[in-house]
Amino acid sequence: MSHRDTHDVSAAAAKAGFSTATGYRIEGDPRLPSQKQAVRERRRPDPLIDVWDSEIVPMLTAAPGLRAIAVLEELQRRHPEIGDNIRRTLERRIRSWRACSGPEKDVIFRQTYEPGRQGLSDFTDVNDLGITIAGVVLPHRLYHFRLAFSGFEHAHVVLGGESFVALAEGLQNALWALGGAPREHRSDSLSAAFRNLDAEAHEDQTRRYHELMGHYGMEATRNNTGVAHENGSIESPHGHLKSALEDALLLRGTRDFVDLDAWRAFVDEVVGRRNARNRKRIALERPLLLALPVRRTIDYEEHVVTVTSSGGFTFRRVFYTMPSRLIGHRLRARIYDDRLECFLGATLVAAVRRGRPASHSKGGHVVDYRHVIHALRKKPMALLNLVYRDQLFPRAAYARAFEALQTQLGDKQACRITVSLLAMAHERGCEAELAHAIEEGLKEGRLPDLAALRARFHPDVGALPVVEVEPVDLGLYDELAAVAASTRVAA
Repeated sequence: MSHRDTHDVSAAAAKAGFSTATGYRIEGDPRLPSQKQAVRERRRPDPLIDVWDSEIVPMLTAAPGLRAIAVLEELQRRHPEIGDNIRRTLERRIRSWRACSGPEKDVIFRQTYEPGRQGLSDFTDVNDLGITIAGVVLPHRLYHFRLAFSGFEHAHVVLGGESFVALAEGLQNALWALGGAPREHRSDSLSAAFRNLDAEAHEDQTRRYHELMGHYGMEATRNNTGVAHENGSIESPHGHLKSALEDALLLRGTRDFVDLDAWRAFVDEVVGRRNARNRKRIALERPLLLALPVRRTIDYEEHVVTVTSSGGFTFRRVFYTMPSRLIGHRLRARIYDDRLECFLGATLVAAVRRGRPASHSKGGHVVDYRHVIHALRKKPMALLNLVYRDQLFPRAAYARAFEALQTQLGDKQACRITVSLLAMAHERGCEAELAHAIEEGLKEGRLPDLAALRARFHPDVGALPVVEVEPVDLGLYDELAAVAASTRVAA
């Protein structure tokens, strides 16, 4: 057609590579072949023609979220002659109806992020990773902090729930690792931070969360309840972080760690490598952050507890043992996510790991055998029916030894020997070595021999240093006295 502007039909057709006849046919009807095709008629009857307007559309209008399979099942209940072969037709028809006549959908508004403006916090469950500590499964989650602009991340292992203590500790660890604070802190409706009152309520923030935000000069905001994509800058990185941890664990070859600190160090290493990839953007954002205060604020709860005659105290359905000399004293306990620190006045007298109730109906015990072993030696039979006997044994070897002794020697001898083993482990500082020796003996079918074990773990006298102190000549003191007297006379 462009050649027709300057040539006749024959010449334009020749230049375009067409025959003259084709040129005259195009001249008479310039439409494309695709524009000449007739609309394809339906090849078989519409299987939904009798129920679409009368039944399906009213169902979709009344319940817009109804799935196509649910509509099909309802139709088959009403009309048994309808088969499963119309499912794809029904799904396509419903999809088209929703696009043309269905309800409006939420729109996600992509945002631009200003450096130093927004940091986000959230908790995510990581039990799917299957982490074990010394062979014991560790139920836990991660507190996850992220800067919206640069992507700086920090993750903190949380043993309990989404508490204020976990939020305060994780957030402050993140801010001090970053070296500054964003102007806005955003989260979802965490009960640790908000009372989650109605939309008209004022002062919805909890007092402690309000004070935490004020300490760092940050403005607290949250997304609407149940709308995850409003916190998308942290929700999506949850999955990326857990994928990175999964890959690192596969490369490591095992998911078992010696202790909790080793697992935390592993998480820090993975997060550090992710931050290293964003170091240029982090370096750009860091100067625009708010300066940190002189010191951190509290990231714990305080409660006053009384050490009872049972040698400990109960806090939130968990019994904690304390040194018996504290019986009758009131202690000020600082409650962290993973530990309790107990103060008598201003003196730290004990630090124990944080325990959790075994279930909704059963409490828990955090027992240090060193706290009670001196009293247990006076009453060894108390071990037999002790409510926290299973938690008293510091290692599994001691529990297995007690069971073997109980089976072969009876309850009384089992209690006496087991208490003596625990006392030996405490007094001679050989808990791990003694447990290993007991385990080896049990594998060979031998019960623990107290005399042999005492001899084996007795302090080696020959290894102690020999200190010789030479006596001082007392006449030297007379000489010093004479010198002092002559000095006073000269003065």
